[in-house]
Amino acid sequence: MPAWRSKRITDNYYCSSMMVISTALKFALAVACSLLALGIEAAGPLNLNNLPSLLNATLDELRYGLDFGLFTSVDLTRVYIERIKEVTNDLRPVTEINPDALSIAAKMDAEREEKKIVGGLHGIPVLIEDNMATLDKMNTTAGSYALVGAVPKEESTVVAKLRKAGAIILGKTNMSEWAGMRSFNTSNGWSAYGGQTKGAYFPGQDPWGSSSGSAVASSIGLAWASLGTETDGSLSSTANANNVVAIKPTVGLTSRYMVIPVSERQDSVGPMARTVKDAAYLLAAIAGRDAKDTRERSTSDFPFEDSKLPDYVAACKKDGLHGKRIGVLRHPFGTSAQSPAENEPMYREFLGALETFASAGAVIVRDIDMPGEALLNHGTAYPISLNADLRGNLGRYYLELLQTNPANVKSLEDVVRFTHSHPKEEYPTRDTRLWDDALAFVDNSTEILRSHLRLLYYGGHGGVIGALHNFTLDAIAVPTAMMPRTPAVIGSPFISVPLGKMPHDTPVKPDASGVLNATAPNAPFGLSFLGRVWGEETLIEIAYAFEQRTMARQEIHPYIEPRTELRDVIGKA
Repeated sequence: MPAWRSKRITDNYYCSSMMVISTALKFALAVACSLLALGIEAAGPLNLNNLPSLLNATLDELRYGLDFGLFTSVDLTRVYIERIKEVTNDLRPVTEINPDALSIAAKMDAEREEKKIVGGLHGIPVLIEDNMATLDKMNTTAGSYALVGAVPKEESTVVAKLRKAGAIILGKTNMSEWAGMRSFNTSNGWSAYGGQTKGAYFPGQDPWGSSSGSAVASSIGLAWASLGTETDGSLSSTANANNVVAIKPTVGLTSRYMVIPVSERQDSVGPMARTVKDAAYLLAAIAGRDAKDTRERSTSDFPFEDSKLPDYVAACKKDGLHGKRIGVLRHPFGTSAQSPAENEPMYREFLGALETFASAGAVIVRDIDMPGEALLNHGTAYPISLNADLRGNLGRYYLELLQTNPANVKSLEDVVRFTHSHPKEEYPTRDTRLWDDALAFVDNSTEILRSHLRLLYYGGHGGVIGALHNFTLDAIAVPTAMMPRTPAVIGSPFISVPLGKMPHDTPVKPDASGVLNATAPNAPFGLSFLGRVWGEETLIEIAYAFEQRTMARQEIHPYIEPRTELRDVIGKA
């Protein structure tokens, strides 16, 4: 039984034992005790006339409503399904809804009635990106028809952990096909199987990628929260564009077993939520050692004694910025002497963030350099390393582990042939050049090793790790849109939080594909904190304190959102 549940029961037992107090007062005390146990800081208790808006509902609020019988997990699941249906035609963030979701929710409700709470996410619907294997009636496709109907031998470990925590796997979110590692001439958030995902903050919004569906779904309340993946920018860019919090964990903190891979050295599974605290709850549920994750930089590197995780939720402290040393790059918007005009709104908000740090008692250390970043972006080491992983990882870590494989794809070469021949894959309109480059790569083990070592040096000593050490920093703050590559290549963590939005006179500009709008009024953008390997606890502490002082997400409203709320489904079949 999790600590929060045990404490709530203890407190409620004490309250209910006070027989001399009136029934009404006893109930009020029970409510207060539960609120304290859950850490809810609200103006007053929830009731049927004061249910949380699902656009912003937190885990604490949802658990409170479930515990006090204001609604059930069936109600919650039903309302999220209706919300998904409302926006599917316009935004396409979800590829499949779990056909068993409502029956699983009913089972969770029955267990709750019997006081059999299995974990901190008991009866809470969660969405996962469509590259995480599940053993249920849903497909796991990475957005490709090549994997429709394929059945994995096992579920991904992160999904198994969610189920153990009591979560309802509500569905699969759309993504840039094959995590954006197929085409040069495609649009972010497009997959053959899922269609074109769009953001909710202006018409035709580029959702960025590749975890586009997870970000959009979390942002407008299609589930409590979602899981996404990152190789190089997939969590940061989508969080930045969609007004959500994302944590990219240290590579190895969360298992990649049975998650369709890109790079064994860079892939990481992380939470996408509307608040820092909810992202911390979700990270705590999926983090941990996994003997099945045998890839490079796996959970075998787990450094915590007896595999005991830090308390990521307890790290959510309002004074978390006090005394922290926050580094700021000499050129946070690039090396030009003056920020380009299109970055000015972001630049102003960034300067405001620095003032928030200072007012919260943080020490700002300016003019930080990461000289290795330029070498990462302009040398040959990065493409050599990534091509080597891309070429071999897909078969070894996923395709060869399928028990049913209707398209008979067992290697990257097989996937390329399938893509070229299947009409719904839209080849050659959307090419396969990224795969073609990987397959053309000459597998020279000496050159691959040399490239890996260069990347570790550029991104470590010459990047985030070197800067944190040399300037004695707790974190480095960067505009999320300007995320450096060094955290990707060395596997270090970051957390992105909402910061602001583009002004009303921002010109609308199309993306490179011409399919989506890349910039427009109301476009959200975020702020990221970069930290040490295994340093998520510190980053959460800093990010939470910043979030609580700014509450920037609340000032950025989607142009389209679902209207169905809990009050519309409670008590209805």
